[in-house]
Amino acid sequence: MLSQDTKGLTARKSDDFSEWYTQLIQKAELIEYSPVSGCYILRPSAYHIWEKVQEYFDALIKKDGVKNVYFPLFIPESLLTKEKEHVEGFAPEVAWVETGGSSKLQERLAVRPTSETIMYDAFAKWIRSHKDLPLRLNQWCNIVRWEFKHCMPFLRSREFLWQEGHTAFAAKKEAVAEAEKMLDFYEQVFRDLYAIPVLKGRKSESEKFAGAEFTLSVEILLPQGKAIQGATSHHLGQHFSHAFEITFLDQNQKKQYAWQNSWGISTRSIGIMIMAHSDDKGLVLPPRVAQIQVVIVPILFDKSKERVLEVVKQVEKSLHAKHLRVHVDDREDYSPGWKFNEWELKGVPIRLEIGPKDIEKNQVTVVQRDLGQKEFVPVDDVGSEIVLLLDQMQARLFEKATKVLEESVIEVSTLKEAVKELEKGKIIFAPWCESLESEELLKEKTGAKSLNAPLKQPAVKGKKCFITGKPATQWYYFAKSY
Repeated sequence: MLSQDTKGLTARKSDDFSEWYTQLIQKAELIEYSPVSGCYILRPSAYHIWEKVQEYFDALIKKDGVKNVYFPLFIPESLLTKEKEHVEGFAPEVAWVETGGSSKLQERLAVRPTSETIMYDAFAKWIRSHKDLPLRLNQWCNIVRWEFKHCMPFLRSREFLWQEGHTAFAAKKEAVAEAEKMLDFYEQVFRDLYAIPVLKGRKSESEKFAGAEFTLSVEILLPQGKAIQGATSHHLGQHFSHAFEITFLDQNQKKQYAWQNSWGISTRSIGIMIMAHSDDKGLVLPPRVAQIQVVIVPILFDKSKERVLEVVKQVEKSLHAKHLRVHVDDREDYSPGWKFNEWELKGVPIRLEIGPKDIEKNQVTVVQRDLGQKEFVPVDDVGSEIVLLLDQMQARLFEKATKVLEESVIEVSTLKEAVKELEKGKIIFAPWCESLESEELLKEKTGAKSLNAPLKQPAVKGKKCFITGKPATQWYYFAKSY
């Protein structure tokens, strides 16, 4: 047998969150660092999570009428600079290609920081009549933003994967409805796959996407008391259609400018899920995204080995019949205890132990990753029982995260109350006048900023801004954030 020492975590989540996260993503074999600073290798178990997001979200948007495309990675500088607000928002993060081989290019090429400009150049060619609308396209691709802040795998990197939807409509009402619908889709991704509740709403003017009329977002609270943006849906209005001459003839043969949206979710969402659910033992994966949902660990002794492996095959077959993702760890050069620790570290939702004592009782020993306690299931019932337990675990993780969120949102009416609650790592919910000056003041005093304003607003008439005391215009969520 090899050493009983595990490759487990040496940092605790509550004591040193950054070190805990850094160890976890490497030791659980999600990430490998690359030779390029700020760029990371997604290992199979991490990429599988992204494939599940692709599969789920792709089905949602295709059913809704969106079609997938692919646009080039390189964007001519002349296109990127067509919409002033947009380019100013991205200029510090753009990576440029200036030479091809040994020849200097006639025009610099931006490495895709987002695709509005290159896509809308094509939209202007494809849209001529109201009959060409709506045009609703999406692409799954990589993005490069040359971050100069502290890079953190999944959460902030120089290259990441995402989907970006880009759409054009004849009427503003249609575009706004779609922007809100996409926000609902993102909420479903976080709820149904990641088992994470979100705060849905509209971003403040200072926090909206560069070039948008308004931005909608889903925001998530992480365990250490910081919030993070999970996905966004932007209503672009006619800003880009004017810049790129995306026009059409309406039913009266009158020239009109299109109304546009863009929307996206990225691999950042994987990091959010890791932080939300995992513990000091390692990764905790919601069953729906886990590459391995069930690991079977045979307890092998010479006399009973053959019989144990027969039962293992029987159990594996019954689980495959339920379309579960199963792995049998029959390595004989590692002890069962070592394997248990390894699979806990990697976050496999359910571990099945099958040894001679289990066979005598015609049962398997079941351990759920989030509960950690042993229970016993008859061999004949394994398939249906494990499906039920996986569903229960998925729901339990969501319920736990929802409780944390609900207990963390505190309503306040004064700046003094806000400072007190933000210091405790809470999200505050407060009536606000939406002035840039007041948001800067809050940021200066607490390090917190606005997250979003729920689309369904409580009554705000007669309420005073918690920062300035002036009449409030909206209720907003505020928190310290990534």
